[in-house]
Amino acid sequence: MIEIDAASVLLQWATGGLAFLWVTTRHRQVGLGYGWLLRVVFGLMALGSLAFGLRFNPLPVRDLAALGVAVAAAAALAQSVVRKDAGVAGQLALAEARTARVAAQTGIDRTPTAKQDDGPEFDPRLDLIAPAIGLIGVVAAALAAGGPAWLAVARFVAGAAFLGAVSDAMLLGHWYLVQPGLSREPISELVRWTGITWVPEVLLLLVPTGMASVLSGSIDDGWGGMLGWFWAASAVTTIGLVGATVAALREKQYSAVMAATGLLYLAILTAFGTDLVARALLA
Repeated sequence: MIEIDAASVLLQWATGGLAFLWVTTRHRQVGLGYGWLLRVVFGLMALGSLAFGLRFNPLPVRDLAALGVAVAAAAALAQSVVRKDAGVAGQLALAEARTARVAAQTGIDRTPTAKQDDGPEFDPRLDLIAPAIGLIGVVAAALAAGGPAWLAVARFVAGAAFLGAVSDAMLLGHWYLVQPGLSREPISELVRWTGITWVPEVLLLLVPTGMASVLSGSIDDGWGGMLGWFWAASAVTTIGLVGATVAALREKQYSAVMAATGLLYLAILTAFGTDLVARALLA
């Protein structure tokens, strides 16, 4: 059986969210503000992990990793702000291409968007430092949680990836309001990753002793089996919402991105039901 606490969950969430931030920023298409938002959000989560850990359940390696995640996220944020005038290559290229197309169609010649600074852009590889540190803490938390070591580590890492992917996808969906000309590929990529990470997340939670034991009645959930079936419904609904989001993003209308974002809101709720309900029952 595997224990669960708020400090570990927050560190998992922050680690996964920052890892999938790099998945997006490495393409150099999304505006810098999206990275600022996520580094602040997940950096604060890491600090929350540290606070909960020190107050309720100290675990030195995990707590030091949480501090390291917050510092690394802040350092990447600072570098991104310093280099903001250099812009983002893909975003500038798209703006220039559209300006040229409008000029060709209308005969109106407009000045292309140019960099305000010819220096180097923000280096997306900096976004790998925080999740690398966070992974150490996640593994330490898993080993301290009890149960078979390999299963605990696999569940914690899979949970971090799963929660990070679905959270980033939802937040990126909102970013399209700020950057409406952005290609749908960045959000589509995160949605695909959400579906991919769902597979090990669910399978690992079924491995004995796991949710299969709850569903069979071998483990009493205290609610006559209701929580076990709630978990199953959350898991099935999550992958169903991922499929619906993929279908929505295939539509040509811009409103399809907003519809996809709404579906991802629901997917976050069911994803947390899939992860946290299971681990609470197995604690």
